[in-house]
Order: sequence, then structure tokens, then C-alpha cells
Amino acid sequence: MKSKLYLSMLALCIAFTSTNAQLKLDKVIERSIKKAERSIENRVSNRIDKTVEKSLDSVEDSIFGTGKTQSKKAEDSKTTKNQSGTSQGTNSNTTSEHAQPTLTWSKYDFIPGTEIIFEDDFTNEQNGEFPSRWDMTKGTIEIADWGGENVVWFKKTNSNAPDAILPLLKNRTEDYLPELFTIEMDVYFHKDNKLNSTYNLFLYDMKNQTKIMKPSKPVRIEYSSITYDMIGDSYPGQDKLKPAEGWRHIAISFNKRALKGYLDDVRVLNLPNLEINPTGIMISAHNVSGSAKPFIRNVRIAKGAVPLYDKFLTDGKFITTGIKFDVNKATIKPESMGTINYVVQMMTDHSDLKFSVEGHTDSDGELAANQKLSEARARAVVEALKNAGIDAGRLSSKGHGETKPIAGNDSPEGKAQNRRVEFVKQ
Repeated sequence: MKSKLYLSMLALCIAFTSTNAQLKLDKVIERSIKKAERSIENRVSNRIDKTVEKSLDSVEDSIFGTGKTQSKKAEDSKTTKNQSGTSQGTNSNTTSEHAQPTLTWSKYDFIPGTEIIFEDDFTNEQNGEFPSRWDMTKGTIEIADWGGENVVWFKKTNSNAPDAILPLLKNRTEDYLPELFTIEMDVYFHKDNKLNSTYNLFLYDMKNQTKIMKPSKPVRIEYSSITYDMIGDSYPGQDKLKPAEGWRHIAISFNKRALKGYLDDVRVLNLPNLEINPTGIMISAHNVSGSAKPFIRNVRIAKGAVPLYDKFLTDGKFITTGIKFDVNKATIKPESMGTINYVVQMMTDHSDLKFSVEGHTDSDGELAANQKLSEARARAVVEALKNAGIDAGRLSSKGHGETKPIAGNDSPEGKAQNRRVEFVKQ
């Protein structure tokens, strides 16, 4: 009897142990399956992300000739010789033995002001002379030929003094910077550090605004960073690198108190409270010995305005001078991507929007050539929007040439205002 009872209890223990072991095994298997699922999901997600990123790079290459694909190809690109005999790349940022920035304009969010206060590309200036539409504090500053185009050369200057140039505006003794404004310019950096300089943008005019100015720290521009009073960041991956040869596009945005700075396609300065009232601008570069070669070109100051979508709701269209093109071409400049991205987001958020994209030119050149150019530029913008994902059925293009000016063509600012793209409701 005891033997039977013992055997029965042993059988129960074995059954319980077996069941418990099976439960543990089931849990282990379940955890393994979930872990495998997560691993598969992560790998698939990563592959999708890489595919999307690669597609975006391809779109940027097709529109702007930039992006990761182009950057890799650029290593084998040929260089041209400028008049000084220095190797200079054919693109705005050329390669060297040092790493070059990987431009990804698809995330660029800088939108320039719509009312141009001052514009100068130095096209009609005479080599060796001081730029005619500028004033200066002191130093030696003149027009130079660099790579076949006119640039401003800070030939012998001390930026700490500062020795600077100032826009020669009629109202320069007043506070001519509004609560919302943007400043853009291109600055040059050389592969040889001995030729380089730090550029400084001062937000006041020490010569003409003596009664209203409040001296402050400058916006400091170096090859890999933009800073204000030691606040700012470096271009990703370039904080420890020496310059590559070429131009870098600088964009500054001020909104009541907030100051932002962009170096090419990346925002590297974001100061929420500047704690000063900008009244004007001065531009300088450090070149005390005269051995450096700091150059600038394409300076624009513009007043900020009502957001483009709000303007569209009011007028049934909006106008932008933020989409820029190469001279006499329909090639969109990379810095235009901020405005294009804004339009893409607007059309994505409002699926009922349809636009007629309409190009306009200034009066320089022949009437027929300007008409053809405006049509080509409008088509280029439509193509950029389509490549960014906007359905072709929501877009059409049209060119008006020089026939519908909104400002006089007797000043650089007026011409720049007339070189515009309009988005008209369909």
C-alpha cells in the first residue's frame, strides 16, 4: 500500500516538474521569438531609412548638383586655376586632402526676408577700387578679381578695431534694421591656413550711428563655425578639420530677440535672446599683416514679412525672392532650398492647394531672352517641387519675363525684387 502511494506521489512530482519545465521552456521560446521579431523589425527599419536617405540624396543631386553622392564624386573632379594661380574648384565648396562638408539641403529651413533693404553682388565694380555702394571705417579694402568675378578683399584690416565696410544707405544714421530681418553673404576660405581669416559681422554702425548705437560683440564667422559671444556650434564633423578651398554661404536671421546663424545648409547658431537692438551692419575680416586673402560676395539685407501662407490666404498668392538662380540660367542655387522646403511643407499640410508657379526677371538683357529665362526658371521650380514629392497635377508653370515689375529697375535692390517667383492659386 505504501509502495503504491509512493509511486503515485512520485508520478505527480514528475508530472508537475515536467509541466513547470515546459512552461519555462515556452516562456524562453516566446522571449526568443519576440527578440528575433524586434531584431528583424530594426534591420528592416534601418534598411528603409538608408533607402529613403539615398533617394533624398539622389533628388538633391538631380536638382542642385550637391548631396552625398555628389560629394563623393567631387573627390575626382577637376579644378581650374584662378588668376592668382591657386587651385580653385568649379563648385562652391571644393575638395582638398581634408574632409569636405556633406551638404544636405533637404532639411534647410532658412527663409530670407521678402523686402530687400540692400543688395550688392559687386558685378559692375572696377578692380582695385573701393566698392562704390559702401562706406568704411578704416583699413585697406578694395575690389579684387577672384576666379573671374568681382569680390571684396579685406586687404589690410583689423577686425578688432574694427576696420570694416558699411552699406551706403540714405538712412544709415538711423536704425534701418527692422524687428525681423535676414542677412546673407558668401565668404571665402582657403586650403592654406595662412591665407585665411576670421570674418566678423557687427550689428551696429560705429561711423554713422554714433547717437544711437550700442556697441556689442560681433557675429564671428570661421570655416567651421558661427558664434556670438562664445555661443554657437561647429559644422557637424568639422570642428577639428582644416578648411577646404571654396565659398561658404552665410545666412543670419533675427526675429525680435532671437538670432540664428546658418553655415551652408546647417544651423549652427541659435540664440533665443540677443539682449541688444541691432541698428545696422558692419563687415570686417582680420588681416593685419596683409598676407591673408579674406573675400566676400553677394551681400543681401532683407526685411522679414508675414509668413508666406498667411500672405497667400490674404492675396491668393505669395511672392518670394528666396529662390535664387545662377546668373542668366535656370539652375537653382542650393540656398533656395529653405524656401522650397517651406512650400513643400505647405502643400503637404494643405492637400487642396494647387499653384501656378510664375517666373519674373529684371530688365537687364533682351526682352525675348528674359521671357524665355523666366519660363525656364518657373519650370525648374516645378521640377524641384515634384522631386520633393508634390504631385505634378497640382502644379503648372508660366513666365512673364520683365513685363510685370514690382519695383524700379534703376537700383540693385529694385532689380533683385523683380527677380522673383510667384505662387498663384489655381
